[in-house]
Amino acid sequence: MHSRRTHRRTRTSRTRTSKTLGIGPRIGRTPAGAALLAAALLATACSTGGASSSAGSVAKAAQAAGSTEAAKTTLAALPEGTPSALSPYYEQKLSWRDCGVPGFQCATMKAPLDYAKPTEGDVRLAVARKKATGEGKRLGSLLVNPGGPGGSAIGYLQQYAGIGYPAKIRAQYDMVAVDPRGVARSEPVECLDGREMDAYTKTDVTPDDERETDVLVDAYKDFAEGCGADAPKLLRHVSTVEAARDMDVLRAVLGDAKLTYVGASYGTFLGATYAGLFPKRVGRLVLDGAMDPSLPARRLNLEQTAGFETAFRSFAKDCVRQPDCPLGDRSTSPDQVGKNLKAFFGKLDARPVPTGDADGRRLTESLATTGVIAAMYDEGAWQQLRDSLTSAMNENDGAGLLALSDSYYERETDGRYSNMMFANAAVNCLDLPAAFSSPDEVRDALPDFEKASPVFGEGLAWASLNCAYWPVEPTGEPHRIEAAGATPIVVVGTTRDPATPYRWAEALAGQLSSGRLLTYEGDGHTAYGRGSSCVDSTINTYLLHGTPPTDGKRCS
Repeated sequence: MHSRRTHRRTRTSRTRTSKTLGIGPRIGRTPAGAALLAAALLATACSTGGASSSAGSVAKAAQAAGSTEAAKTTLAALPEGTPSALSPYYEQKLSWRDCGVPGFQCATMKAPLDYAKPTEGDVRLAVARKKATGEGKRLGSLLVNPGGPGGSAIGYLQQYAGIGYPAKIRAQYDMVAVDPRGVARSEPVECLDGREMDAYTKTDVTPDDERETDVLVDAYKDFAEGCGADAPKLLRHVSTVEAARDMDVLRAVLGDAKLTYVGASYGTFLGATYAGLFPKRVGRLVLDGAMDPSLPARRLNLEQTAGFETAFRSFAKDCVRQPDCPLGDRSTSPDQVGKNLKAFFGKLDARPVPTGDADGRRLTESLATTGVIAAMYDEGAWQQLRDSLTSAMNENDGAGLLALSDSYYERETDGRYSNMMFANAAVNCLDLPAAFSSPDEVRDALPDFEKASPVFGEGLAWASLNCAYWPVEPTGEPHRIEAAGATPIVVVGTTRDPATPYRWAEALAGQLSSGRLLTYEGDGHTAYGRGSSCVDSTINTYLLHGTPPTDGKRCS
């Protein structure tokens, strides 16, 4: 079931941060984040099939098919002063301690569970930092977030950003991360145990009849019930707005007058929300792999589906040029590659294949689809995907695709899962009203989703149903973010990004009063630190010297 890992030094070694596959909603994580995709809010997928239109026209069709127009309301800024009731939080002192990871320190920060009632309880947030390594003038703190929602920012900091960001940046900035409320080390939301998650992730998200539809709906209900039983109060207060307000508390506690921040994938929504709430406190903000906050959930899901179609077609063209492509040869069109993959999925639906897994798991249609989509986040994984497909299709061995799926869901070898998928649903289902309220609504929307992606559209449409059964009513609505009065904000978009389509970066940069669009013409999810010297030097110059790029600059 579908539903947003850690940046690495090279394009081929990065993980993902956005999500949308599996059972449930997801948005996106950076290939360098801490996981792979995002579920209910969005449902990742891609495909081809009988469609003859180009990926660009598919994306346009997805835009046109949205059942609700983009929002015209704008996120309002909060008053510039700090309310007296919040002073204890803004004035708290952090007690730093050794993290157990060389070079890093950790602390616990308190924030109000409910900002409207700050005296009625706290939430404890895990914070980590690596102090500036250079001599001379510091530039302050650089906060990082890899996306998700649900990706661990601390894991990202310790595994990548704190050691992999350019030396000049690490020399002048304290590198800082906070796990958002409900995520990883910050009072994590838990929903299912490992065995229950194993069952959940293999649930069929392309139901063929009423019985299979009922099984899928029951899976969504069980997942939601588990989350609600675990954290009934916290579940009402894990929104992006609340996480952005937590970031402002952290800014103050760290002693910074303004926030300097690099957010990827869903982290762009978090950063843009901060800018909308606190425009005068914006320092140097980089939003890489941007989301469009003005879209309702159904249209977000539909446009992300088209984004995965764009990425899949790019993979398909590359695959048939390789001698080991199991989906066709040089004469095979991307449409036919999609049909061949869809046919393989159909065979798995009827008869899953063995994987050699110690727990006896077999490769189902759902797990295989998730594995394919996981590889779309980074073109460096395409060879691994070809090998895995070859093994599954020709050798009856599903181990490779299962491993890709497990990486997407952050499943450990001992059968445990991180809380990424749980937090992902908790945030997504609170931030926006559900994309669909019933199976009948999904069925009505299937033609639009299948047009956007003939191979994956059906599964992604059904994956978008998960928030319909969430135990907490949503508190957010689609809205524009203008952040009037903010200093220049750099918005980065990748032209063939699967999880956060390029159009979203254009939209966010256009909404922000000081937005500067930086375009990377390439494949994969996000752009910074992924091999483009043009992108990297542009962002590094901005972070180090405060000089933003010219709006509309393009890199390849």
